[in-house]
Amino acid sequence: MTKDLQKIPAGWKKVKLGEKEYFSIIGSGIEFFSNTKNYLSTNSVQDTKIINIEDVIDYFNRPSRANMQPKKNRLAFARMKNALKVLYIDESLEKNYILSTGFALLETKIYSKYVFQFLISTYFNKQKDLLAEGTTQESISNEDLQRILILFPENQEEQEKIAEILETVDNTIEKTDAIIEKYKRIKQGLMQELLTKGIDKNWEVRSEKTHKFKDSPLGRIPSDWEVKKLREIGKIYYGAGLRENNYDDKGDSLIFGTSGVISKTRKFLSIGEAIIIPRKGTINIVYYVPAEQKFWVIDTAFYLQTKINTKYLYFFLSSFNFETLNEATGVPSLNRKNIIYVVIPLPPLPEQERIASVISQVDAVIEKETAYRDKLSRIKQGLMEDLLTGKVRVTTLLEKENNQYQNETII
Repeated sequence: MTKDLQKIPAGWKKVKLGEKEYFSIIGSGIEFFSNTKNYLSTNSVQDTKIINIEDVIDYFNRPSRANMQPKKNRLAFARMKNALKVLYIDESLEKNYILSTGFALLETKIYSKYVFQFLISTYFNKQKDLLAEGTTQESISNEDLQRILILFPENQEEQEKIAEILETVDNTIEKTDAIIEKYKRIKQGLMQELLTKGIDKNWEVRSEKTHKFKDSPLGRIPSDWEVKKLREIGKIYYGAGLRENNYDDKGDSLIFGTSGVISKTRKFLSIGEAIIIPRKGTINIVYYVPAEQKFWVIDTAFYLQTKINTKYLYFFLSSFNFETLNEATGVPSLNRKNIIYVVIPLPPLPEQERIASVISQVDAVIEKETAYRDKLSRIKQGLMEDLLTGKVRVTTLLEKENNQYQNETII
């Protein structure tokens, strides 16, 4: 139990989920349904969103775990340790879905959207994780769920206001996520167009109707483009290991490994722009390092210097499927001898710069929106810590709203 939950503000209560005056923990079992429904396992949910459907089932032919009944205003959350997967059951979920027994179901007489926010909070999830047990997969039982503490204002109007504030931030984050996904799709479309057709001096995408094209090992490309192997336009180097005492987060040099930036150090490579290619594990993501950024590459990755426009080559390699070069039977692994033979479509340098410029502009929007989304997430976390513990009260806001309503009624 956190220290925050030990303090009870005036007008608030602290109770356990097992207190039947406020909560009911729902057991397994579903009602008969005709036709089919969508089955959600815990893998179907990420944070508070459904990301995929495990299966389409009917009542008689369904997995044994498809046995939890969602009903409107119930709350579902994954039982597993270190798994934040929470669903607020609305009419659509009730009508069209069946849940796995990997979820716990909760009914509450407290305002359900307030409890939903509490289930997302670190306070709830720390308690759940401490109580989780098991040998193959640690999860929490219904019996132990009853021991979890929740803090809430007795005044439902205050519960509703807290939930409204947090939900408003959630909605803004969701809209920002949608913008990010939109621009990612735009970027993908641009890369498919520009890396195969190019962009002329008038900043128009080339077309075979208006420009000359030719056959190549990569298909049809503009007639003034070349096709080069990577070894002809760049050089790939192995990263070098660092001792544990070399990792220093007070340094300004980023350390790159197989999963991107892993730490910082005061050691760095003085080589200017570079492309990082992971060589073990996650082999299908590349990274761009600008000239002004100091960096170090450890021995789980390569770094690449090139004679052409580095950003252009980075965007091409970002679209290349490095998994086709994997020869390992266990952990995916890349061999430099294979990478140097990757074939690159090569426009003249000015066109490389134009292509890189257009795609970089979309990248800049994605980075800006991602930074804004991350800032909102930090704000949300801070609000949850304040509002769900009563550190900051919303009573002043409620008084202002009530006074405004009374004044409008009198007028």
